[in-house]
Amino acid sequence: MQLTILGCGGSMGVPMMACDCAVCTSNEPRNQRTRTAGLIQSPSTTILIDPGPDLRIQGLRQGLSQLDAVLVTHPHQDHIGGIDDLRPFTLHSQRSLPLYANQFTLDRIRYQYDYAFASGESASTRPSLGLNLLDGSALQIGDVPIIPLPIEHGNWQILGFRIGDLAYMTDVSHIPEPTFDLLHGVKRLVIGALRHEPHPLHFTVAQALAAVERIQPQQAFFVHTSHSLDYALENASLPSHVQLAYDGLVLPIQV
Repeated sequence: MQLTILGCGGSMGVPMMACDCAVCTSNEPRNQRTRTAGLIQSPSTTILIDPGPDLRIQGLRQGLSQLDAVLVTHPHQDHIGGIDDLRPFTLHSQRSLPLYANQFTLDRIRYQYDYAFASGESASTRPSLGLNLLDGSALQIGDVPIIPLPIEHGNWQILGFRIGDLAYMTDVSHIPEPTFDLLHGVKRLVIGALRHEPHPLHFTVAQALAAVERIQPQQAFFVHTSHSLDYALENASLPSHVQLAYDGLVLPIQV
């Protein structure tokens, strides 16, 4: 089983439009960051984490031809803006694609993509989604065991996910104490670290490093990184077991 980092950039991606900073104009491929998303793949199951606005590009780049389910961390546009691009995965079938999220996120998706849930026939295609509530209980999708991880993103209660010995927590500003218990024994940690300067909704690099120090994974990878973090320069200053993620990075998962 494995997790592929489909994208690791912040809400505006890297390079950012209308910016000529050193990172945005860099020739380093790992400074080219689409919006943060992940893909879990087992021998029989494929699960997307967050259908963001770069989903079409990410899916084509990955050769993605099948999806069994979608997990959504929270309803900011950089994490749900690609929901309409889920249409090809049910276009020629009679099934709905299961989507899992907390109640707040499900409500926002139903509101923002109301046409997908309208009754009656439609002259145009629309996403066919089956909405499923994550209430905090562990679940199994195919052969993939998933533990929802309650975290905070400013004043929003959102979700990360633990799959076997890997934990995925993007857009985090605070980890509640009970969630640290759920992270015991994690070997690989994917965690948001937007920039060095404080932000009300995101961990800084220093805050993410403090979380890594407490969780004690063997390896940690920073996602949702902004254009203020250069891949090579930042990695040179980080501990040896911590690095910036990059689009296309593949991490093994043991369950």
